Amino acid sequence: MSSYSASGPGLKERAPADAARPQSAEKITVMIVVPSLDGGAADAGAVSLTRILAAGGNRAIVVSRLGRLVADVTGAGGEFIPLDVSSHNPFVVLRNMVRLRRIAREQRCDIINAHGRAAAWSAFLAAKLAGVPFVTTWYKGFREQNLLKRLYNRIMVRGDRVIAVSEQLAQLVNDRYGTPWPQIAVVPASVDLDRFDPERVSRERVEAVRSAWGVRPETKVILVVGRILRRKGHDVVVRAARRLKENGFKDFLCVFVGEDRGRTRYTGELWDLALSNGTVDVIRMAAPVTDMPAAYAAADVVVSAAVQPEGQQRAILEAQAMMKPVIVSDMGAGTDVVLTPPAVPEGRVTGLRFHAGSDAALAGALVRFYAMPEPNRRAIGTRGRAWVLDHFDAGSIADQTLKLYGEIARLKSASAT
Repeated sequence: MSSYSASGPGLKERAPADAARPQSAEKITVMIVVPSLDGGAADAGAVSLTRILAAGGNRAIVVSRLGRLVADVTGAGGEFIPLDVSSHNPFVVLRNMVRLRRIAREQRCDIINAHGRAAAWSAFLAAKLAGVPFVTTWYKGFREQNLLKRLYNRIMVRGDRVIAVSEQLAQLVNDRYGTPWPQIAVVPASVDLDRFDPERVSRERVEAVRSAWGVRPETKVILVVGRILRRKGHDVVVRAARRLKENGFKDFLCVFVGEDRGRTRYTGELWDLALSNGTVDVIRMAAPVTDMPAAYAAADVVVSAAVQPEGQQRAILEAQAMMKPVIVSDMGAGTDVVLTPPAVPEGRVTGLRFHAGSDAALAGALVRFYAMPEPNRRAIGTRGRAWVLDHFDAGSIADQTLKLYGEIARLKSASAT
């Protein structure tokens, strides 16, 4: 496997987040095609890649439908071209392909990078017709309920290079599709370690968040971050909350912070489940929070109950950067994101892991966590921040990203000679 996993410097050696990045020797233009810019993992990844490319003196052109992160793209130094590349309609895909090919030729793009399946179909066809290297980026695993879904998903391994944000996802790509390891690169997401620094979050900000949630001072807060989607396993948390109540666990609140785009009935199903199992009083579906550092600081523990492979969840990294212990399902994040037993000894753990889909296992992990002495819980949080500082520093990941994209761009030069 061609791995660009970060192994950056420790705390004392870390460069400031606003330090100028070394510029790449050969300037490149990358077209980043992403279905939306609303706040999902792929959306945030597109913004992060834009920031890295622009800081390195390169050009990033983001093609997507309008969303709230458009300002982040332009603010990071990228260019934005509005185009709805989220459609599954074959006629729309072909029409988008024509538009993308024209953009690639007019803007002299060196790489077309698709972040998502719907975008990848039109981007792949455009790249082939324009003679431009095609790259896909994986942020999560995709369900394959049937042969048609498998064929649809397979576009994500048609890239000249396939980028996965975690070793867990890279292994999935290789196992499921037989993609050769030299074709796969692992480039982790980075974390803004200055923004997600517990020392920079005031008590007033934390109290403002807890007040908005209606949390009493003695309440234990179990934070679940991520869009309200079935694959995130919020229903597992609701059922685990019932088990906690049945076992006499008191003064706790499960807070779900994430967007609900209203495209499915899942939110309604969650409320129905909470009503039927008597957990309405301990479940809070909060609106998306703008001050996420304060939200993490207001919690005792951050949970990911994902029921399908999530790869590298940015929220789990951010929580650890904020010195918060995490509890993840075995689909939520791999050992390259969270250090859990038995993979590491107790003295190195940054969180706990449970079997995906098992509310009993999640409840057991929460009981185990709260049964720990407070110094032990603090030690887990301290190790979590140290782990993120050493492995997900923005500077070292930017360097690796620029090196990788430089290598990919040279594929175009090589094919032209």
